[in-house]
Amino acid sequence: MKRPGVAVWSLVAVAAMWGSAFVLMKPAIEQQPFFDFLAIRFTIAALIMLAIKPKMVSALTGRMLAVGASLGVLLGLGYVTQTIALEITTAAITGFLTGTYVVLTPVIGWLFFRHRIGGKVTIGAALALIGLGLISITGVSIEVGQIWGIACAVFFALHIVGLGRFSSGFDSYALTFVQLCAVAVVCWIGALPDGYQGPPTWDVWMAVLVTAVFATVIGFFVQTWAQARLEPSRVAIILTLEVVFTAVISVGVGQEVLALTTAIGGALMIAAMVIVEFPSRRRRARIAGTPGADGDGYDLVPLEPFPH
Repeated sequence: MKRPGVAVWSLVAVAAMWGSAFVLMKPAIEQQPFFDFLAIRFTIAALIMLAIKPKMVSALTGRMLAVGASLGVLLGLGYVTQTIALEITTAAITGFLTGTYVVLTPVIGWLFFRHRIGGKVTIGAALALIGLGLISITGVSIEVGQIWGIACAVFFALHIVGLGRFSSGFDSYALTFVQLCAVAVVCWIGALPDGYQGPPTWDVWMAVLVTAVFATVIGFFVQTWAQARLEPSRVAIILTLEVVFTAVISVGVGQEVLALTTAIGGALMIAAMVIVEFPSRRRRARIAGTPGADGDGYDLVPLEPFPH
């Protein structure tokens, strides 16, 4: 578990789970309000984590609660602003604006923590952004409401940077639990004003449970674990593969039709990950955390596994 490659491929698996979840959620949120779906999803996910490992409560400290709650609020606000953007503008434009976190993550890392933006990360982020645009944008739309999509990208980028900065040294399971609780609170604040509506059918309940277990409990736990070992900018690029998996699965189940731009965009996003990650695998024997050892920012950090 010390090798950075394990964390990289774990995040690829997370992107695949999130891509699958998006396809699964699409018909579900047509039957249940988006806020209500997220509120019950994150609540169930937090309860599952508590039921599996109740003793992890003893690992909760004041500092962990503060860090986890802050990160969870950022993540929750990301979902809230994304929902508002979806209501105001198109799903394609919202998807593209959300994905701009791949560029915002290294910028925010530099602004707050002076993480130098390396050349390979810059090239990878640019390729990923172009690929994301080819997959997501099918038309041109200029709307004031698109500011919410940009706000969503900012919140997700802040979460990635913050998780990379502050997750080290904490029990990853307990920190994930605190984050999910905070996201649930944010989502309930959005769900309760007009009255909570539960899942109306068994199919929606299945979507809630599957996304709660795989996309939420497993997905965010792996992200929290992996980000103690990977530099945030690289994490952002890897996680944009969610869009590729969403497109592939959507085509596979008949929700979408494969277009040439989708194939080219997916290839560019995969190329972005290859450009960023292959050099880091050759550097794994170097001393971890050395800024600018190869002129491309921070090396990956092979830390000891968290206690479970």
